[in-house]
Amino acid sequence: MTVNVLTVETRKLGRYQIVSEIGQGAMGTVYKAVDPLLDRTVALKTIGIAANDPDLAEYEARFYLEAKAVGGLNHPNIVTVHDVGNSGSMPYLAMEFVEGTELSALTGEGNPLPVEQVLNIGVQVADGLAYAHAHGVIHRDIKPANILLARDGVAKIADFGIARMRSAEARNETSNVMGSPRYMSPEQVLGRRADHRSDIFSLGVMLYEMLTGAPPFAGADLNAILFQIVNLVAPAPSSVNPAVPTMLDFIVAKALAKSPDERYGSSRELADDLQQCRANLGAAPRVASIAMPPQRILPKIDPYAATPLLAKSYPDARHGDSQKTDKDDATLGIARDFDSLAAMVRLAAQTGVAQNFENLVKAQESEAAEAATVYGTLVREQSSGIVSGLDRRFGRWSRADRLLFGACVAIAVVIGVIIALT
Repeated sequence: MTVNVLTVETRKLGRYQIVSEIGQGAMGTVYKAVDPLLDRTVALKTIGIAANDPDLAEYEARFYLEAKAVGGLNHPNIVTVHDVGNSGSMPYLAMEFVEGTELSALTGEGNPLPVEQVLNIGVQVADGLAYAHAHGVIHRDIKPANILLARDGVAKIADFGIARMRSAEARNETSNVMGSPRYMSPEQVLGRRADHRSDIFSLGVMLYEMLTGAPPFAGADLNAILFQIVNLVAPAPSSVNPAVPTMLDFIVAKALAKSPDERYGSSRELADDLQQCRANLGAAPRVASIAMPPQRILPKIDPYAATPLLAKSYPDARHGDSQKTDKDDATLGIARDFDSLAAMVRLAAQTGVAQNFENLVKAQESEAAEAATVYGTLVREQSSGIVSGLDRRFGRWSRADRLLFGACVAIAVVIGVIIALT
């Protein structure tokens, strides 16, 4: 038989005055009570132990040992344990009373939480776990029912150390632990040693459920759930909820790795990644609010407009060019380092007219080839006097001179195109 819990008439447990019943669970009942010595409101959790259990002494000793270990934890994201005691045959824990609700009240099938809220809760739970793990305490039963959300938004982890006892009872009363297997790690399912990385896996399951509104592992019965935990890789949260950023997909996937060695090495690493994801989410621009510029339609350019330029004389040397900036050129807003075809291509790509610019260049090349035959005579007639004068002055042009001349002509054509576009 199991020790009877407090009745309505029983208003005291140890030195604590019972105010009301908060809730009941498979392991006992939680009461709201007052510590008269400190005039402090506390939550009293009673642990029901089978009186005829042959391992009662060991069971109770382990409970007190772990309660003592948890009592040494002092972190804002962990429910503080004030006292542990035994009234009659009923062990109890006197814990911090949290005004708020359990996370399980917010999660449910088809009810995903906002990404920002999930990150806030996840960061706090990971911080609390990191502190506990650093002090050698492993929770072993992380799930929404064990996360309390205070009215000011602070998340607190409850029920440290009790998970090991609950796992022992699960072997005999599976109907009482149907809420826990969904959050168990593969090593817990296989009966292997569970270290701090088991808590990380359970937190990953909880993150997944908050983001998608559904647990990653579900089934018609306990065996189906346990089989999926060990063998099934859940789809990315973003495939269920498009609002989930890609970075969070990777974080959850790493936390849910089947092998402990492939998960986060510590809860601190997980907390840091969740914080970084939260920072990125807050700094990321809203894509939907960015208006894309309309596509510009380029005017038809006469490919022969630059023909008169070819007949003009050019400076005999670049070092003689003036270093002064032409005021008229300055009004175009084009820097000297933009005086190249590559810069024009980059500019076209940035303004969304890359394809039009490419088609224009191809048309220019095709029509220029025709112009070489039709207008070749005109160019030669207009420039023959100049060229012959240059020949008399400097002699026949070398191949390098012709290449330089051709480059100058190409630059002139590009400048003409820029002027036409502006």
